[in-house]
Amino acid sequence: MKVLVTGCAGFIGMHVSKLLLARGDEVVGIDNLNDYYDPQLKRDRLAQLGGLRFIKMDIADRRSIEELFENEGFEAVINLAAQAGVRYSLENPHAYVEANIVGFTSILEGCRHHRVGHLVYASSSSVYGGNTKLPYSERDSVDHPVSLYAATKKANELMAHTYSHLFDIPTTGLRFFTVYGPWGRPDMALFRFTQAMLEGKPIDVYNRGRLTRDFTYIDDIAEGVVRVLDRPSKYQVFNIGNHEPVRLLDYIEAIEEALGIKAQKNLMPMQQGDVFDTFADVSALEAWTGFRPRTSVKEGVKRFVEWYREYYKIPEEELQ
Repeated sequence: MKVLVTGCAGFIGMHVSKLLLARGDEVVGIDNLNDYYDPQLKRDRLAQLGGLRFIKMDIADRRSIEELFENEGFEAVINLAAQAGVRYSLENPHAYVEANIVGFTSILEGCRHHRVGHLVYASSSSVYGGNTKLPYSERDSVDHPVSLYAATKKANELMAHTYSHLFDIPTTGLRFFTVYGPWGRPDMALFRFTQAMLEGKPIDVYNRGRLTRDFTYIDDIAEGVVRVLDRPSKYQVFNIGNHEPVRLLDYIEAIEEALGIKAQKNLMPMQQGDVFDTFADVSALEAWTGFRPRTSVKEGVKRFVEWYREYYKIPEEELQ
């Protein structure tokens, strides 16, 4: 297929693009390479994608997106471009509206006017907000988001439903659950904890560690995205998580084991906009694609630490 991947220099975008290229798809990738975190990491991800045709572009640039769809004739689109991060949405709400609402509208319009065969787009487990029923099911109400980021992702699902209904565009939303692994984002816990521990600095542990997360390894996420891409239907939303929630303190213990360093912990209160637990019911994804994520946190964290050490050229003796 000829596939457009938006946010191709992002964490998930890079791994999805790599998988598509490896199986022989023609991949056009766009990314605005913004400075939400170090753009050099994004450029280094792109360097891993031999065969990708990259165009620097912002999905909120309506005219450029219109021209892109007009010129390229995409058979499928994977929209992973977004302003990410729950906490940053408290500081810079306009960035979320611009990327996640305005930008997503541009993508939907491109798919509408050029009869794209399937749009797969990133939603988030954050749409479940303050829900307390576990595991989270796609059948649960998601009417009470607790961050602007979550609200924009819920809006994406509603927008996609509207376009599927009105214009017969096959769309599938994926509610990602705490993605981690090599080439991860520097604002995520695994990256921040690893960096701090190597520098001999304490780590901030929120709600005194009394949190659980359904940590999902990046290779599992990428495979799930591609499997869903190959199975279009008029409108669907799936959870994509490991179906195995892990206590934050156990996650930190896995990092300690991989680094050979004991963490100094600052036990902090709960953060505004955060949730206590996440836990994905992935039965619908498995029924539709035959796939469910399986990588253990211990193995996934180990692979991340190996990548981190190589990428930042940290000698082995510093990990003892």
